Amino acid sequence: MVATWITPKAVKGRDSAIAGRGLVATEAIAQGEVVAVKGGHIVTTEDLRSLSEHLQNSDVQIADHRHLAARTEDEYESVMLFLNHSCEPNVGFGGNVLLVAMRDIESGEELTTDYAMFDDYDRSMECCCGRPACRGRIDGRTGSGPTSRRSTAATSGSPDTSVGGF
Repeated sequence: MVATWITPKAVKGRDSAIAGRGLVATEAIAQGEVVAVKGGHIVTTEDLRSLSEHLQNSDVQIADHRHLAARTEDEYESVMLFLNHSCEPNVGFGGNVLLVAMRDIESGEELTTDYAMFDDYDRSMECCCGRPACRGRIDGRTGSGPTSRRSTAATSGSPDTSVGGF
């Protein structure tokens, strides 16, 4: 399976107040409910960096030096989550590819996650989430990265809520 699965209670690619396009709830989503399963090809960090910047944007890091990403432009839309960053996210990871609601989400609300909790990279980005707890800049070193997330989710069986809302 290359395509990402999105709950029928949300629509991806809608205009976002945070950035570009987002994932928006079309029905209420309960805390703990699965909202997405990330799809894509497993690629190394080296392979990911050889892709166009546009395709690199489709990645989610799943382990040290391993990512899920689209390899071609034809796969991009189906692999993308369109899950924007927020310093106060409502979606977290329950393992490497499963995304779960961290709290009840209302219809019409944009679904967000904290990028610093699943990517370990040397770049940074300005945060535009507008939340009261906004950190201003996000990078792969701000949070605990994928190794911490994976180990916490694996032992608890639920999204990591110990750091930054996960």
